[in-house]
Amino acid sequence: FSVLPMIYCVITSLKPLDELLIFPPRFYVVRATLNNFFNLSTLLQNLDVPLSRYIFNSVFITVAGTVLSIIISTGAAFVLSKIDLKFKNTIFTLVQWALLYSTVTLAVPRYLIEAKLGMLDTYWVYIIPYCAGTMGVFLMKQYMDKSVPDAMIEAASIDGAGYFRTFFQIAVPLVKPAWLTLGLFAFRDLWSLNSAGTIFSEQLKTLTSAAASISAGGIARSGSAMAITVIMMIPPIFVFLISQSSITETMSASGIK
Repeated sequence: FSVLPMIYCVITSLKPLDELLIFPPRFYVVRATLNNFFNLSTLLQNLDVPLSRYIFNSVFITVAGTVLSIIISTGAAFVLSKIDLKFKNTIFTLVQWALLYSTVTLAVPRYLIEAKLGMLDTYWVYIIPYCAGTMGVFLMKQYMDKSVPDAMIEAASIDGAGYFRTFFQIAVPLVKPAWLTLGLFAFRDLWSLNSAGTIFSEQLKTLTSAAASISAGGIARSGSAMAITVIMMIPPIFVFLISQSSITETMSASGIK
């Protein structure tokens, strides 16, 4: 049941227009064609920017946001897990409480903060909110508690290693499965991100926005809409195949079911 929607999406992207209009819809294609993929550039010609610009924006935002999210969340987790910091248990409790709030309930205050910081209509409005997500800090901290021995941190301190050297040379290599898992979650969220209401320049919009524009054309464009959806499915699936073993290990070590 998980795979069937993806299969149907691929099949629909290969259907010519006459097969798209058949009712009830068929779960197979008789005359497969790649025209729906070739027509994507034509459908976007009326917009101010080419398809390649949307692809660049999505790739840049996803890669930059994922890397920053991993570095910042891992660093915060290291401090909360291994550094003798005053009130760190209280801080971690606040992080856990923050997990209770969905993005919908935070939409208005988040918009006000982004507006006051001058982030609207910039790449930062995509990237900054995902740099230190509470889920990432929680996940990394729980994994680091079990996978990075305190004795190893103490030995590094005795040998003269500072916090930064201990973090990058000892802690980071030991939590590789966790940051691969965190990278997958961040990649998934950023790749499908559509910042409606915060991005107004067509030059800064992502592939998700282009897909929404194509889908608005109705059933006649459903083939092309599925084509661009197939293109958007490929990178997350590829990243998941690379990191799936790390995800299982991380969830088991972190106590997340």
